[in-house]
Amino acid sequence: MHLYITGATPNSTRAVRNIKALCEQHLRGRYELLIIDIYQQPALAKREQIIAAPTLVKKQPLPVRRLIGDLSETKRVMEALGLPDLPLNNSHE
Repeated sequence: MHLYITGATPNSTRAVRNIKALCEQHLRGRYELLIIDIYQQPALAKREQIIAAPTLVKKQPLPVRRLIGDLSETKRVMEALGLPDLPLNNSHE
């Protein structure tokens, strides 16, 4: 997964915290998360056609999914990651 952020803005900070917590709780040892600051790597963001941040891009397993926002809607994030049947602990819905 790639998380595209814009520096240390509040939304970017929340997105990083939310996806790390979800992954550690439900995918421990089974995920790879790359955090990319589009201010520092604008060419990569352009190549990946990132038009808003924060944006989470799940590349594997297919299909590719994109989520925009601070990733606080736990149920939506889990569904996009293909994890809708796992129990939700500390959901932020």
